[in-house]
Amino acid sequence: MTATEGLLVPPGHGRVVRTPAQHVTFKVTGTHSRMASSFEVVVPPGFDVGAHVHTRSEELFYVLEGELDVLAFEPRVRTPDNWKHWESRSGTRVVRATPGTVIVVPPGCPHAFANPTDTPAKMFFQASPPPDHERYFDELLEILGSGGPPDHAAIEELRARYDIQQLTPLRLKHH
Repeated sequence: MTATEGLLVPPGHGRVVRTPAQHVTFKVTGTHSRMASSFEVVVPPGFDVGAHVHTRSEELFYVLEGELDVLAFEPRVRTPDNWKHWESRSGTRVVRATPGTVIVVPPGCPHAFANPTDTPAKMFFQASPPPDHERYFDELLEILGSGGPPDHAAIEELRARYDIQQLTPLRLKHH
């Protein structure tokens, strides 16, 4: 079967999943693309996704608004506490990404993002192949939406099921 019509998602449209950690709008899912799932993600002040690595997925991040600290390289040493001081063998360090910055993450490459500012940041995020990341977001939001401190054991189990090897902890802003 060949699709004769594309998908047009108007501004502000798409299924929204919202927690204290992230506000994710599903823009394109595996229903409409064999290549990638696409999302618009609002990253609140103080949120740190934690450094992690995928064996299968390739990801692309495009910063739309605000600023994010980003990492996309294999460090000399994967320190388990904080990725912000990591450095690659060639001297690459964590970068402050501003609107218009694109980050492409191949499979096997450690990566992370955090919002160190006082204002929310927004990015376009693409993950391939679909629909792994859609399911992951849904289940992560169920865990994080329960209120109280994040259940790190549940998050770890979830990530393991979706090809996410966590290298440093996920952190929310301290209230």
